[in-house]
Amino acid sequence: MAFSKLELAMGTLLGLELAKSGMTRAAAKASLGVVARFAPVAGRAAIGVAAANPALTGVGLGLGALQTGTGQELLAAAEERGRQDRLKLERVIQDTLAIAPIKAKKRVSSFNKAVSKGMKTIKSSTSYGRKGVINNGKKAFSLVTKTVSAKKKGKKAPKKGIKAKIWRAIGKVL
Repeated sequence: MAFSKLELAMGTLLGLELAKSGMTRAAAKASLGVVARFAPVAGRAAIGVAAANPALTGVGLGLGALQTGTGQELLAAAEERGRQDRLKLERVIQDTLAIAPIKAKKRVSSFNKAVSKGMKTIKSSTSYGRKGVINNGKKAFSLVTKTVSAKKKGKKAPKKGIKAKIWRAIGKVL
């Protein structure tokens, strides 16, 4: 929860660490309640005790100042400012989350390019069905991947048939 600058300053004067991670408004109010219970005791304390403990004296003076009309106006202004700051933060968060991150396209490997080229070659031939149709896609894909793998390994080129056509077609990619 974001506290306004005034709230942080007042918390520092009271000895509260509002900027600390995990500090919520509810926890700050509870801490302030504890400090407020000790304020009447500080008011009745001797001046020597007040001089010996300036932090407690500051708490007493601060709580006394907050009870006045001007103090209440100051608290209301701080509350309004805090509310506006929280709304601005929520808007910024919503605006940044609304913009989807742009993913970079994954680079296509040379093996995948060669397989794609080989499948196009099979589709344009009559080996696995008429032109433009592949009847047994699994067998055709298996043949193409085996042929591409053999070419990448540097094996001997086939002399004739569909394997030779694939070999020649993927030669431009690999």
